[in-house]
Amino acid sequence: MWERFSFYGMQGLLAFYIYYSLSDGGLGMSEAAATSIVGAYGGLVYLSSVIGGWVADRVLGAEKTLLAAALIIMFGHIALAVFPGAIGLGVGLVSVALGSGSLKTTTSTVLGDLYDAKDVRRDAAFSIYYMGVNIGGFVGPLLTSVVWGWKGFHWGFGLAAVGMALGLVQYLLLRRHTVTESGSRPTNPLTRPERVRWVITLVAALVVITAAALFGLLRAENLSVIVVVLTIITAIALFTVIGSSSRVSSDERSRVFSFIPLFIASAVFWTLFQQQFTVLAIYSDQRLDRNLFGFELPPSVVTSINPVFIIIFAGVFAAMWTKLGERQPSTPIKFALGTMIMGLAFLAFIPFSGGANGSVPFYAIVLILFLFTLAELCISPVGQSLATKLSPHAFHSQMVALYFLSIALGSAGAGALSGFYSTDNEVPYFLTIGLASIVVGIVLVTVKKPILKLMRGVR
Repeated sequence: MWERFSFYGMQGLLAFYIYYSLSDGGLGMSEAAATSIVGAYGGLVYLSSVIGGWVADRVLGAEKTLLAAALIIMFGHIALAVFPGAIGLGVGLVSVALGSGSLKTTTSTVLGDLYDAKDVRRDAAFSIYYMGVNIGGFVGPLLTSVVWGWKGFHWGFGLAAVGMALGLVQYLLLRRHTVTESGSRPTNPLTRPERVRWVITLVAALVVITAAALFGLLRAENLSVIVVVLTIITAIALFTVIGSSSRVSSDERSRVFSFIPLFIASAVFWTLFQQQFTVLAIYSDQRLDRNLFGFELPPSVVTSINPVFIIIFAGVFAAMWTKLGERQPSTPIKFALGTMIMGLAFLAFIPFSGGANGSVPFYAIVLILFLFTLAELCISPVGQSLATKLSPHAFHSQMVALYFLSIALGSAGAGALSGFYSTDNEVPYFLTIGLASIVVGIVLVTVKKPILKLMRGVR
């Protein structure tokens, strides 16, 4: 809860901080640069989940990696609050991205370790966990928005750092309840020769990134596209490594392959969903009538609408899955429902298109984000649960990282696609994206049986 408080509290302000003028306390960049940076940052958060999964499986174990990641996140929020301009933006976003990605992977792993793979309560447990996550996601943007209006952006970022510090204190006090034998040590520890190879690889990667920055290949406007390409390469490499490992049994390998179409569907869903922080940020700032009961709400408040619905309906979905037990829809069907509902949400923008700026009624965004929520509850907690059920023993955390790579691809894709959005010509954008998502859901329904066959008893 506290990590999401700090994460969404900061992210709710991020796009506005980047493209608002210097006189308004921002950095004065273009809207295209802002949405690209936000998309690239979102992608990097989930791309770094691979790093976190690797460190957990091969160096520290899941639980110690979780603790280290929380410390890195807190430092990143402090950097955004204290360091000036682009320096604070760069150091802060990279630190928060690396820490949050690692923490997301390991929290899912630690939670999954508390349940047997065939325990029918597992999806419900992840839904309850997801509700806790969204309490933080709801409260964070509201409070940082208040502080932004009162004292400015940097004070809002400072409040995010305080939230993460509170989360660390709480976790340390209750840590004994979540440490299990499987999460306390690496499942596939590095050998000495492997350590040398990985150090060389890390140094080479840093040299390449530095050279790209010095030669102007890394620009704000193309960062999200770069992260999309890196994520695709990483996903292919990780699927290959896990699928070809001699430490993976034939049943485990089949389950890994079953995850490929679900990975693609998840990436499509998140490409739409993560536009809350790119296209919807601009939409809320410019197109939305935010006057409510005589008060003008800040655009960042829109970020808290989806978590409100999650808090209300996560328990409903958890109870529904538990009540249905073995009769609940299979995972491919849940994923198909999620992508189709998400497509409908984007089609729902069309009736409100074409009006003047500030003319879209507030209830419209509430209804649309309600559809976002229904779609999210069909995919996100279910996807995290599925990754823990399909994971080979030797790649326990890295399989969860694969799921988060689908979110990385979607988050960066949201930043890349946002370059095609314009408040002057919205219908083609919303229509194309909405229909494409619905088509993906229909295709997933048609290939349900072969996916379930590959899953070898996991539904």
